[in-house]
Amino acid sequence: MGLTGLLGRRPEREALRLLLSQARAGRSGTLVVRGEAGIGKTALLNHAREAATGSGMRVVSSVGVEAERQFAFAGLYQLCIPLLDQAGALPEPQRAALGVAFGRQSGPAPDRFLVGLAALNLLAEAAEDTSLLCLVDDLHWLDQASVQILAFVARRLGAERLAFVFALRDPGENEVREVDGLPELRLSGLDDADARTLLDSTMSTPLDDQIRHRIVAEAHGNPLALLELPRSAPPARLAGGFEPPDVLTVPLRVEDSFRRRSGGLPADTQLLLVVAAAEPTGERALLWRAIATLGIVRAATEPAESAGLLDIDTRVQFRHPLVRSAIYQAASPGDRRLAHDALAAATDPLTDPDRRAWHRAQAVAGTDEAAAADLERSAGRARARGGLAAAGAFLQRAAELSPEPAGRARRALEAAHAKHEAGASETALELLADTATGPLDALQRARLQLLRAQITFHLTRSTEVPGMLLEAARTLAPLDAALARETYLHAIDAAIITGDRGMPQVAEAARASPRPPGTPRPADLLLDGLVTTVLHGYDTGAPGLRRALEGFRDDESGSSRWLWLASRIALTLNDDDLALLLTDRHVRLARETGALATLPRALLFQAVLLAFTGQLDYATALADEQVTITQATGGVPLPHDQLILAAWRGREAETTELYTTIVRKAAARARGTEVSLANYALALLHNGLGNYPTAMTAAQRATESNEPPHTSLALPELIEAASRAGRPAVATAALEQLELRAGASGTSWGLGLAARSRALLTTGPAAEDHYREAIERLGACRMVSHLARTQLVYGEWLRREGRRHDARDQLRTAHEFLAGAGAEGFAARAGQELRATGDRPRKRAAVPTDELTAHELHIARLVAAGATSREVGAQLFLSPRTIETHLRKIFRKLGITSRRQLKELSLG
Repeated sequence: MGLTGLLGRRPEREALRLLLSQARAGRSGTLVVRGEAGIGKTALLNHAREAATGSGMRVVSSVGVEAERQFAFAGLYQLCIPLLDQAGALPEPQRAALGVAFGRQSGPAPDRFLVGLAALNLLAEAAEDTSLLCLVDDLHWLDQASVQILAFVARRLGAERLAFVFALRDPGENEVREVDGLPELRLSGLDDADARTLLDSTMSTPLDDQIRHRIVAEAHGNPLALLELPRSAPPARLAGGFEPPDVLTVPLRVEDSFRRRSGGLPADTQLLLVVAAAEPTGERALLWRAIATLGIVRAATEPAESAGLLDIDTRVQFRHPLVRSAIYQAASPGDRRLAHDALAAATDPLTDPDRRAWHRAQAVAGTDEAAAADLERSAGRARARGGLAAAGAFLQRAAELSPEPAGRARRALEAAHAKHEAGASETALELLADTATGPLDALQRARLQLLRAQITFHLTRSTEVPGMLLEAARTLAPLDAALARETYLHAIDAAIITGDRGMPQVAEAARASPRPPGTPRPADLLLDGLVTTVLHGYDTGAPGLRRALEGFRDDESGSSRWLWLASRIALTLNDDDLALLLTDRHVRLARETGALATLPRALLFQAVLLAFTGQLDYATALADEQVTITQATGGVPLPHDQLILAAWRGREAETTELYTTIVRKAAARARGTEVSLANYALALLHNGLGNYPTAMTAAQRATESNEPPHTSLALPELIEAASRAGRPAVATAALEQLELRAGASGTSWGLGLAARSRALLTTGPAAEDHYREAIERLGACRMVSHLARTQLVYGEWLRREGRRHDARDQLRTAHEFLAGAGAEGFAARAGQELRATGDRPRKRAAVPTDELTAHELHIARLVAAGATSREVGAQLFLSPRTIETHLRKIFRKLGITSRRQLKELSLG
């Protein structure tokens, strides 16, 4: 009975059957098959292929090969190449991204997640007519770019008629964390009965029961071991059993058996096997050309085929990946170099220059400038396709081959840059340590300093980083004025984020630095504004900050660099128009370019701003999207938007849990700004619940932050809490700061908050004047949640003044808005006050959209605004088919049947 038959009796078959059945029904799914080498992962994938083909599904596949790991998008290309005739159905940006990534056209290097969206939509398009199964074997040997994209695609599947099955070895040297959390199937060894059946099927003569028992025990149920170990053992060893148990793991023992088997073959056949092992594409003609340069005839393959190591048909295939690795590792360094040299000579330099350069590099013993230069050119091509990991690998090897110390240091520095950009920051730091010992010119040394600081900031957010960036900026100042000023800006931003108190030192150095020629860029204006603010105070710096933000507003370059900082500064100035505009642009540019590394932060900030506008449901949809994308891309969790939304909704348990988690993790990383934002959310929550002493304590902590927008957010909370907690001195001190900021910003939002805060500390008719001013000013801005909160505190004041009728009007208006928005804590407070006037809060009338989830409401809004399913899918990184499935649910819940009817509804 064959191995597939044995596996067919195991529960794994049912798991695959269910996966394929769901895919045919339009419910996509993924299965990650794990297990040790030889345990049957490939056999299970072959079973899946047969089952899918038999049920009418189309199958595409990709197999990872260790020697291919340095070629960007090689694994993805292998999977997608049968489907590329359907790429014309993709939107132009996605089609271009895929074309550039695969080297089929030139263009700007695409963001890897835009390539991911293109791959998702290509697969979904292919699955429209016939359901599709995607098989990826030996995922641990795929190139990094392909692994990241395929994991992203698997996490974004929805209603497509396709399924993914990944197979990879148990965690080891090449651990793949990108697929962690996906549905998993772990293969264990065969039970003894199946193991004996499989063993007997391999033996030409019957085995003694005692020997069979010993073999089964030593194989630990590993099917490949059961098939191969007896085959490699001489009769005497079969008579006496194998080596003592547990000398080697089962996969290593199998690999050793392949090594021994190949070692007994003729010399030409052994060298041919090394050439085949070093050539990952399996192209038969290439193998023939390569062995011809070594004087080896094609007939030399026959002993390897007879030994069951190699199969040559339309392609060159090893019996198992362990055969390839066993042969390559057993080969002498000289034979490996001979093999790679032959392959370099046989590879066309015009059609496949990168593979030729890689083989040529592997053939070098020592150094070789020409080979290093070839690899450097390959790195440039890889970077142009968006393959940063591949570029880093090429440059690292180019540095090793460089005969001159200066060239070695230069290439190692470039390799470190590429490695960091690709996410391998620890490896980049190791390269920098080597680079620092080489001869560098002044600019290179400055760039080394800058990169080390950037990596340290990325890895640790340490308070040492602002000082590191300051030193790098000082070194850069006489060499590259524009880069130096950006580095000073980064240093100030890092000081804000880490809570470092050395910001004045950075600002002084930045003020004295030379300016680049030409018209100042928005980033230059932002640096000037921040320097003035740090050195001379908020009121003096605010006009310069506003000029910088207006520069970003008017910038048509399409660059999103510094929009994250610019948006936060707009919040600092309480400029709702600029904050919303810049944040919306940041999100839009990140979506258009597929920049999923930066999109979550932009979505987080947009969600927080939308809460101020009263759009809590929309904000929740963005926060959910932020979490989904962060998980799909393996990013660091960003729970602050969820925290602030929970606080606005008055959900004490949820807010407290999120607060505790954030503070605990931030304390471990010394991230004071994260704690200050969490304390702002806690103050917001407890002001809504009427727990004013607790709110005051949290708000005081929040105002201690280096982060300017956190202070702007926290001051009104502190004033409200302190005034209600009987701490007028605390409230008055905070009011002085708030009024200074409001006067400097001059915005309706800032002046309205200041007027409300002044009213809270004023008695008599003057208080009413301040309340009315606050309502007028806040009514002129878009932050209507603050308007409703002002109507709430005004109504509370009116009731205490005995003006119950006037109080009802304010409280009723506040309650209707806050309840409708979902700000349950503040709404409950307004309802309680309304009842105290003798009135009753009106129950919010149910609307059809109440039945929609936040995600569905988000999609409904986009479609109602005129977006097609393809456009919505591109924005949310989902396939059009998944959007269509969501729309059917939306139509059913709303009782409508068309997009026209959706446009006619009020969706908030």
